[in-house]
Amino acid sequence: MNAVEIKNLTKKYKDFSLENLSLTLPNGCIMGLIGENGAGKSTVIKSILGIISPDSGNIEIFGKKASADIKQNIGVVLDEIGLPNEFNIKEIRAVMRNSFSNWQDDVFTDYIKKFNLPEKKAFKSFSKGMKMKTGIAIALSHDAKLLILDEPTSGLDPVVRDEIVDILNDFTRDESHSILISSHIVSDLEKLCDYIAFLHNGHLMLCEEKDRLLEQYGFISTTPEILKELDKSAVIGVKSTKWGVEAIIDREKVPHTFEVKPITIEELFIFMVKEENR
Repeated sequence: MNAVEIKNLTKKYKDFSLENLSLTLPNGCIMGLIGENGAGKSTVIKSILGIISPDSGNIEIFGKKASADIKQNIGVVLDEIGLPNEFNIKEIRAVMRNSFSNWQDDVFTDYIKKFNLPEKKAFKSFSKGMKMKTGIAIALSHDAKLLILDEPTSGLDPVVRDEIVDILNDFTRDESHSILISSHIVSDLEKLCDYIAFLHNGHLMLCEEKDRLLEQYGFISTTPEILKELDKSAVIGVKSTKWGVEAIIDREKVPHTFEVKPITIEELFIFMVKEENR
């Protein structure tokens, strides 16, 4: 069974369109939605959660269309946590206890202690990192099988971001747990994800296992003349330098005589976007 399956999702706005997007998150895996701001990541997530209505397409969660019962099994953390500013942790706990049928008070208390969150201060006084940790504590305290997170590390310092990545890794040690997480901070997702989906201007550029991407693509440094001799389908993106050109290539489509260097997911994404824009 798949945790999330999206088929032909389309949502049109006046100045933006998400076009015919299909992707699958296998159960027990972590998928990262990568894209610059405005690429369509939040539109995908809000469509899954029923916050917005797609123009067309089909979305299934655990093999079923979304319902109130299924949503009890989803932990959600959006960029804006959306808790009442005047509430403290005790009041937030009381609201959540009445919101989720499978709320785990002891688990929530453990996370509050682990995150060193003040229980008596109003939520409005929390830093960005503290607010995000509160949202994650809630998401992890009602026996969720699927976490959906929209830019959870945006605006956070590197230490807090790394701490959140560790928490999410711990969550998926249970093979029945899955995560769909969006971010434009590609380095965070590279540490965390099994699958990577690239979004650009409302289009899905690719969706593949992370390890497969790192195996398939690499860097070469060469001259423009030699590059022209390669199969065009082998070249994913090109950058000119004062010494020649750098290119991201499909390793399977270039001669073995080339010295191919490894790439990061972030480099692959940037090169692909620049090539698409060109």
